[in-house]
Amino acid sequence: MAVQTRMAENFAKMQEFSADGKGITRLAFSDEDWQARTFIISLLKQAGLTIRIDDFGNIIGRRQGKNPAAPAVLCGSHIDSVPHGGNFDGVLGVLGAIEAVNLMNENNFKNYNPIDIVVFMCEESSRFGTATLGSKAACGKLTVRDMKQYKDTDNKSLYDILHSRGIEPDKRNKVIDLKNLKACIEMHIEQGKVLENIHKPIGIVTGIAAPTRIKLELRGKADHSGATPMTMRNDALCAAAEIILSVENIALTSLQPVVGTVGIANVSPNVMNVIPGEVELGIDIRSIYAQVKTNTVSTVKKAIEKISQKRKIQVSLHTLADEQPVTLDDYVINSIENVCREDNIAYNKMPSGAGHDMMHLAEHAPTGMIFIPCRDGISHNAAEWADMKDILRGTDVLYKTLCSLSAADSSIN
Repeated sequence: MAVQTRMAENFAKMQEFSADGKGITRLAFSDEDWQARTFIISLLKQAGLTIRIDDFGNIIGRRQGKNPAAPAVLCGSHIDSVPHGGNFDGVLGVLGAIEAVNLMNENNFKNYNPIDIVVFMCEESSRFGTATLGSKAACGKLTVRDMKQYKDTDNKSLYDILHSRGIEPDKRNKVIDLKNLKACIEMHIEQGKVLENIHKPIGIVTGIAAPTRIKLELRGKADHSGATPMTMRNDALCAAAEIILSVENIALTSLQPVVGTVGIANVSPNVMNVIPGEVELGIDIRSIYAQVKTNTVSTVKKAIEKISQKRKIQVSLHTLADEQPVTLDDYVINSIENVCREDNIAYNKMPSGAGHDMMHLAEHAPTGMIFIPCRDGISHNAAEWADMKDILRGTDVLYKTLCSLSAADSSIN
C-alpha cells in the first residue's frame, strides 16, 4: 500500500473516534480515547512492534535493534484532544512515527539501537486541568497522591479513572528506561503561522516554552441585581473582568516574549438578575524564558491582590502546574538539519510556544522536535488542518532522522 493511501486512511479512521461531530472531542481515558488507543495498538502490532504498557497506560511499541542492550531511540506523541479540537494535534506524531517504522520495514533498514514508539496518555489539560501527565508519569514526576488529587468536572479522580481502565498506578511499572535513552524525537504540527508565512515546510524546534497554570477562585457576594446599589456591591465577575484584562495587559507590555491567557471563567450563580457571587478563572502564562515567566506570574499575582482588595473580594489561588522551559539538544537538531540539507528541504529553526511531552524527556536524553505547517496556524480548533504533502514530507524527515539516530555508527559526544 502506498504511504499516502495508508496515512490518509489512518487519519480518517482516527477522525471517527470523537464524542461529537464538532471537530474532535477525545478527552483522556474517555471511551473515544480508549477506542482510538485500541486502533493505534493494532497499527503498532501490524508494524511488527512489541507492545508494552506502563503504570499510567502509556503505550510503548519496540522495534528491537541489533543490540537490544543499546540505549533506545524514543519517538512519539499523544492522541487525546481538547474539546472540539482537530485531527492532527498529537495524532500526526503518532501516525508519523508508526509510518516511519513501516518505511524501515519496507526498505529493510536494520537499526542498531532499539526504537520505541510511544503514545503518551493525557497530554492535553482539558480533563484534569494540567497537561503532559503521561510523560510526567513516565519520567517519575507524577505521584499517586497527585493522581488522587487531580479531578475532572464530574469530580472523578485521575486515580479512580485509571483503575476503571484496568491500570494500576500503585504498581509503579516503569517501562521507559530513562537511564538508557540515546535520543528522543517528536513530530508535531506547528500550532502557529510562522512556517506557513515564511513558506518553509519544516520547522526544527530549538526550545519548548512552558506554562504556569493557576486556578483562581473569587468570592464576592451574590445580591439582587435591582435592589443592590452600585456602591454596595461585591461583584466577583467585575473583579474577574479586571483580572482578565490585567493578565492580557501584563503579557502584552512585557519587554520579553511571554503570553498570558484566561481560558476558563465559571460564574455562579450565572443568572441574569443576581450579582455574581463567585467566579473561577483558569490562567495560563507561558514563555520560553524561565525568569520572564516567573516575573510575569509574580506581576499577575500582585494585580490580583490589588484588584481583590479594592473590590473586597476573597481570593483563593492554586498553582496547578509550574513547568520549566527547555532547550532542545544540538545533536538531535543537527541530525534533523542534516536530513533536510541532504534532501534540499527548506527549514526554519524556531522555538515552540506550546508545551509538549518532549519537554520532560529532554531532562533525561538528547531531544528534538520536527514541526510541519498547519493551515492559518489554527490548532485546538475544529478548523485545524495539515496538508498531506506536508505530512508526507515531515514523515520522511522523521523516518530518515530515526534511521540516523539508531544507526550503528551514530554516536553522541
